Amino acid sequence: MRLPILFLLAALLVGCGPTDAPRIPDYRTLGELRVATRQDAIAFRYDEDGSSGFEHDLLLALGEHLQVPVSFIVYPDVTQMLRAVIDGEAHLAAAGLARNDLLPLRWSSPLREVDYVLVGRADRGTVRTEADLNGRMVSVRRGSLPADRLERLRKRLPGLSLHRPAAEGDQALLEQAAAGKLDLVATDRLHYAIAKRVFPELTVVWELPIKSQIAWALPLEPADPLAQEVATFLDHMRASGQLASIADRYFGHVRRLSTADIVRFLSLARERLPRYRAHFQEAQTRTGIDWRLLAALAYQESQWDPLATSRTGVRGMMMLTTETADRLGVRDRLDPRDSILGGARYLEMLRDQLQEDIAEPDRTWMAIAAYNLGMGHLRGARAIARTMQRDHTSWWGLKTVLPLLSRPEYAARLKAGAARGGEAVIMTENIRNYYDILTRIEPPYLPPLQPRGLKLSRNG
Repeated sequence: MRLPILFLLAALLVGCGPTDAPRIPDYRTLGELRVATRQDAIAFRYDEDGSSGFEHDLLLALGEHLQVPVSFIVYPDVTQMLRAVIDGEAHLAAAGLARNDLLPLRWSSPLREVDYVLVGRADRGTVRTEADLNGRMVSVRRGSLPADRLERLRKRLPGLSLHRPAAEGDQALLEQAAAGKLDLVATDRLHYAIAKRVFPELTVVWELPIKSQIAWALPLEPADPLAQEVATFLDHMRASGQLASIADRYFGHVRRLSTADIVRFLSLARERLPRYRAHFQEAQTRTGIDWRLLAALAYQESQWDPLATSRTGVRGMMMLTTETADRLGVRDRLDPRDSILGGARYLEMLRDQLQEDIAEPDRTWMAIAAYNLGMGHLRGARAIARTMQRDHTSWWGLKTVLPLLSRPEYAARLKAGAARGGEAVIMTENIRNYYDILTRIEPPYLPPLQPRGLKLSRNG
């Protein structure tokens, strides 16, 4: 009789027993917090600027709380990560782990809720009933929660095949499904949303009846000093809004674009963007702002149309007003190079006007909102946020306030009058998405003489 996958995993981790190797000292004695992790598009990843991710940033904040540095040890799969905690090789494990109380581990309070889906190409046929899965192959990451449910499902559907790769992550599996190399992939809805921004041909074909919580795994030791510190830390992060702010940094914007929006953006990225790539890269050389961010801003403004004109008189690729163009020395707003260089200088100027207490990537998102609203309205929104006891130094806090600027009771507090702050939020969130997509499909530009570091960390 075949045991469910999670029972097998539990048996493997429990049955092997701890190794004879000495356990590492606690974080205070060792002088560092040692974390077992794995590469994951949401939780922990390496990119062109180093390591980042939702749980990566949260763990760095935990290290500050504990007053010790954090050392990340990357394992190829979940089983080895959890084994490292049980064997005393790591203080905790963290990387998109669904809580599993069958394992001999202590679990933190939840970081986020997750639900699971089956994803495939839209042209591969629909799944209306469970029986439609007969004859299909589902790829599911080994050790994941859906693997257990699908194993049970296969008992009722003998025609269902399972493919369980050990080391490949959700995004790699979804990319293969988009290319037609895999039939269906079991993943969580957030991983699907991230992949769909680059592969719009993907769609949810079946809702798996699974919900879970992502948490950190700690040793099952009654006297572990770390467990209470983690509980205190996470309670504070929730109460202060910092947990929500970090979550928003990585995935608060990913579901905003429709499939039609994504298809059009990818199409124009192939057709139009190559004509202007050199201008955006020149603008990066002059300002230090990632050329892909400037291209994302230009797409939102004009869809890369150098002759674009609005009813309010703003014109060109970067949709500059006459006053702004004159101030920046832009001779011809309809010349794509002049417009791109001018728009980049304007964004740089707005960013530099923000107070020093605003860190990246929030600084860049606020500057982009000011590109739409004007710096006066942005400062007014920050002042209102302070009176409402919301975080005026984070984009997460400010984007809940900006839509209020159109209401008379709030507009009366602004020297510049009412503003369409909700439109500025939508524009900024769209640009965040376009920028994320461009970083997936376009390489970074490294000019021979970069005047200073890039303005936006890829942590955003």
